[in-house]
Amino acid sequence: MKNRILRFVLFLPLMTTSLSAQVLLYQDPDAPIEERVEDALSRMTLEEKVALCHAQSKFSSAGVPRLGIPEVWMSDGPHGVRHEFEWDSWNYAGWTNDSITAFPALTALAATWNPDMAALYGKAIGEEARYRKKDVLLGPGVNIYRTPLNGRNFEYMGEDPYLAGTLVVPYIKELQKNGVAACVKHFALNNQERWRGTIDVEVSDRVLYEIYLPAFKKTVVEGGAWSIMGAYNKYRGEHCCHNARLLNDILRGEWGFDGCVITDWGGTHDTKEAAFNGLDIEMGSYTNGLSSDNSLGYNCYYLADPYLAMLKKGELPMSTVEAKARNVLRMIFRTSLNHYKPYGSLCTTEHYEVAKVIGDESIVLLKNNGILPLEAGKYERILVVGDNATRRLTDGGGSSELKPKDLISPLDALRALYGDKVDYAQGYICGYPFFGHEEVIPQHVMDSLRAEAVEKARRADVIIYVGGLNKNAFQDCESTDRRSYHLPFAQDELIEALLAVNPNLVMANISGNAYAMPWLKKVPAVLHISYLGTMGGASIADVISGKVNPSGKLPYSFPVKLTDCSAHAFDVSAYPGVDVDGVDGQSLTDYQRTVGVNPKQEYKEDILVGYRWHDTKKIPALFGFGHGLSYTSFKYGKSSLSAKEMSEEGFVKLTVPVTNTGTLVGKEVVQVYIGDPVCSVLRPLKELKHFAKVEINPGETVSVEFTITADDLKFFDEVGHRWVAEPGVFNVYVGASSTDIRGTHSFKYIENKK
Repeated sequence: MKNRILRFVLFLPLMTTSLSAQVLLYQDPDAPIEERVEDALSRMTLEEKVALCHAQSKFSSAGVPRLGIPEVWMSDGPHGVRHEFEWDSWNYAGWTNDSITAFPALTALAATWNPDMAALYGKAIGEEARYRKKDVLLGPGVNIYRTPLNGRNFEYMGEDPYLAGTLVVPYIKELQKNGVAACVKHFALNNQERWRGTIDVEVSDRVLYEIYLPAFKKTVVEGGAWSIMGAYNKYRGEHCCHNARLLNDILRGEWGFDGCVITDWGGTHDTKEAAFNGLDIEMGSYTNGLSSDNSLGYNCYYLADPYLAMLKKGELPMSTVEAKARNVLRMIFRTSLNHYKPYGSLCTTEHYEVAKVIGDESIVLLKNNGILPLEAGKYERILVVGDNATRRLTDGGGSSELKPKDLISPLDALRALYGDKVDYAQGYICGYPFFGHEEVIPQHVMDSLRAEAVEKARRADVIIYVGGLNKNAFQDCESTDRRSYHLPFAQDELIEALLAVNPNLVMANISGNAYAMPWLKKVPAVLHISYLGTMGGASIADVISGKVNPSGKLPYSFPVKLTDCSAHAFDVSAYPGVDVDGVDGQSLTDYQRTVGVNPKQEYKEDILVGYRWHDTKKIPALFGFGHGLSYTSFKYGKSSLSAKEMSEEGFVKLTVPVTNTGTLVGKEVVQVYIGDPVCSVLRPLKELKHFAKVEINPGETVSVEFTITADDLKFFDEVGHRWVAEPGVFNVYVGASSTDIRGTHSFKYIENKK
């Protein structure tokens, strides 16, 4: 017995040392991440590696319990941390501690044209995600605004890749400082919701690289994003969640992405493609991502038991699962096993202030004949009309729905400012925000609400109309596109009826999209407002009253009519798509699509998206990209270039003096566009290449300086698969918008001779 005890004592130090060595490497927070990843990977079984690659609940994927490696918890969305769901259903969990700050939609962030706002946004939402113990925030989104009918445009950052890319980088950097991974979505070409799961997009390499990929590239190369979400749609016949060209060749091969690729929920369709084509984590299979469930367990996912079986049989190489597990582990060490991440916070005064200031800077004053701002003492009877004045616009919309702790409505905020001078009439009703279908409102109900509003309008001194779109199906909502370019719920008729009895009408429409304005000439003032979340009503009221001077600029164009938009200037093959036999895609039923009728779509407008189309084709927009007025006025002085020639390695400085000639402090966005009038390929008249938002005091002049380099002149050469600039004369446009050019210059670009 004594010998046994002695042998145990002699062995104990060796055993302790061995266990310490096991723990200290992959759990050592000070060890290089790549070493921790490789150490953890070497200790895992095949089954544990496969388990990392698919969901274990609606919003989590597995860790490695045996090794103390935690699971990965994810949450929608880019505008706030979504409420909790039950483990294996789409029912709300019913928690009382998952209310959050609802931040403005990303279209609102884009309308600020201010990278500082993007940094504040990312920091604040990252703190809320960290507090809620989320490892991955499913956002931000940077798909390009191609058509105003896209139900998900409000989640993105407008029609220009430079604007979107410039704003998304500080958002990601500040978000990830909290130890929460950004999951940039939806990669790529997810530019419509109609038939999003089957539409096969045909687009040239040049269009792909110049329009639809630059913002995504910036998230990886400059933002250092830790994860990417694949899109539902197809590109070149392969679903984007396991698309060899997008994920292997471009994302990892060209951009050097070392993070984790996660599917959109239900975006996986084939085990072999998923194994080889760059996917790491499969989420939501056998559901539509929102409202259905399936009796099949998580072990039935494409990257679960079917994948494990193929690996064991030698039908798939072990290198595929090694690569996936490596990417997932790397993300885990950056997030849940990041021992130095800060503590989070939730619904703080600071977060409400962030939501408020972003909302303030995002509101775009489209038109004003002097009626705004509304002085408190000038009007005795103020009538607020519109469903959006009281509607909870955080409800509905699909994955962007939120459960805010507090929510200030426009009506409440206007009453707080103007007191009992404010009366209200709903004017129209739009029903409950169901997902995938809409509630039909009886006509007599609409007629009654309209009659009430018109009668009250007769007695009012001024009307504030708060309408627009909402988060119902077929509006600004995931999974469906809008059916019309006009305002829904017979609002155009209501607006005309109000104007007929009272022309003093201020339009304060809330929308994540452009829309037709047949009544525009009759309306004294128009504000364009995105979904602003918790503090939205306060921002709207402060701009209307003049407490806040509006400084937002449009991140997308407003066509006069739908066919003025480039995506709608062609036949149905450009939008919404046609099936393989050329049948109008609008006639396809859900059943036909599930049995193999897959709509195809061609981006016939080429690179002429948004203002590029309006400018080049000389089709006037109702309101141009970058447009936005102020309660003060700005005069652009004589801008200047530092040189008339530039070499390939050189640069040209552009200086723009701007003076506030009004009486209020204001912010102006100076925009710089560049055009290549003589080129071997089609180029737009001009393209945004730089911008700066500056605050200027009354009477003050500020000089804004920009550096133009050869990169600003280049287009993507499909033959050489490279970016090139052809020698010749380039034009420089200095503008307050794409349609308000305040100065032009030109210089000669000289290519270096080798």
